[in-house]
Amino acid sequence: MTYELEEVKKIRKKLGLTQAELANRADVSQSLIAKIESGRIDPTYTKAKKIFAALTELEKKEEIKAEQMMAIRIISIDSCAPIKEAIGKMKKFGISQLPVIDDGKLIGFVSESTILDALINSKGKTVKDVMQEAPPIVSKTTSIQLVSSLLKHYPMVLVSEEGRLIGLITKSDLLGKLYKS
Repeated sequence: MTYELEEVKKIRKKLGLTQAELANRADVSQSLIAKIESGRIDPTYTKAKKIFAALTELEKKEEIKAEQMMAIRIISIDSCAPIKEAIGKMKKFGISQLPVIDDGKLIGFVSESTILDALINSKGKTVKDVMQEAPPIVSKTTSIQLVSSLLKHYPMVLVSEEGRLIGLITKSDLLGKLYKS
């Protein structure tokens, strides 16, 4: 991320830092921060670099990650399960879609819409017959901005760590977490 000197005060305030706290983290004097923010001094490249590095690090820490938003329990279904079983699971857990997982591998998903469409048009009897392509899988450190963008195109995003599925995020999870914030 690239910053301009004029942005130091705005970013510092957004992060809830005092001039002294930023100075301490950047290993510069508080008076230097004050002079930069008031436009009375043009710092050396080295000092500016230290300040921007401290701000970048703090912004990364502030960012919400996928692992903070995900539901740890993944309720899924097998591709050879009957559609009736998928409907039962959705009702039982109060959810509107299920990832389809065979042998620990995500292969697709089914939703209320796809099942309803299949029932109306008599399109098959098993989950495999009606499932849609697999939703995206992201790392647990993926930013919430990226997850939010993906959720505009998919009803869910799965979260993995070292190739193993560890959680799931839906629009509902995202709204619930962000509304509390």
